[in-house]
Amino acid sequence: MSIVVTGATGELGRLVIDQLLTTVPATEIAAVVRDEAKAAPLAARGIELRVADYDRPESLKGAFRAGDRVLLISGSEVGRRVPQHTAVIDAAKAAGVAQLAYTGVLGGPDADFTLADEHKVTEQLILDAGLPHTFLRNGWYTENYTANLAPVLEHGAVVANAGDGRVASATRADYAAAAAAVLTGEGHIGAVYELSGDVAWSFAEYAAEVAKATGKEIVHKNVPAAVHQEILVGAGLPEGFAAILVDVDAAVERGLLAGTSGDLARLIGRPTTPLAETVAAAVAGTAATA
Repeated sequence: MSIVVTGATGELGRLVIDQLLTTVPATEIAAVVRDEAKAAPLAARGIELRVADYDRPESLKGAFRAGDRVLLISGSEVGRRVPQHTAVIDAAKAAGVAQLAYTGVLGGPDADFTLADEHKVTEQLILDAGLPHTFLRNGWYTENYTANLAPVLEHGAVVANAGDGRVASATRADYAAAAAAVLTGEGHIGAVYELSGDVAWSFAEYAAEVAKATGKEIVHKNVPAAVHQEILVGAGLPEGFAAILVDVDAAVERGLLAGTSGDLARLIGRPTTPLAETVAAAVAGTAATA
């Protein structure tokens, strides 16, 4: 039996493996990766590599073994995730895994925004397959915002179409710690966790944190959805992806990403990382690379 992490070279996957290695020997961890060369650092740490591609179902036949505990990290290619996830689910079922944990989206069936659609379908596929499962419904990563500080600092503004809506975000490391806890602990089969930060913040409060960390004037500009779409496309984003981000902001305004169930803090055994801490670290990183 191994603890198996799919998408192990991605941003979340790497952090999950880092967290697992604090409590589990490397010999008990396997990483499902598409690019073996990219995964060389994992192999150097003693982790077994299982090379497979979500887009080639036949390659997944050797990815899982009977009794494995598997983390299915959702694919990053919006619009292709249902067939990709189906291939993983089918392979996991055929192998007889002991657990399939899936990183979905906060709110599950109640999340009515476009980016949630494939997550909802995937959860139903897992249920239909009859797999022993754990649903990790991740809220937003704070890094979704702090990784894009450059335009905020350039224009002195946080632009959104979310009104006074709030986001209960947490860091990737927080979500990774929760996934590791579920994969190494007991009593999680059949559980559904609504994972989010301890505190929900508004975009005005986010702008204030950036201002505090930089010493610059940073304001929050709320704009109509159509205007935000134009701004994002003008900044170089594809129209389809820009539309998804605008739709997410609309969901934020409706309160769909503000939930603070406390599940994440309970799983990781500590408070979630405060917004101010993540913003300060991102600002320091931006200054260091400037």
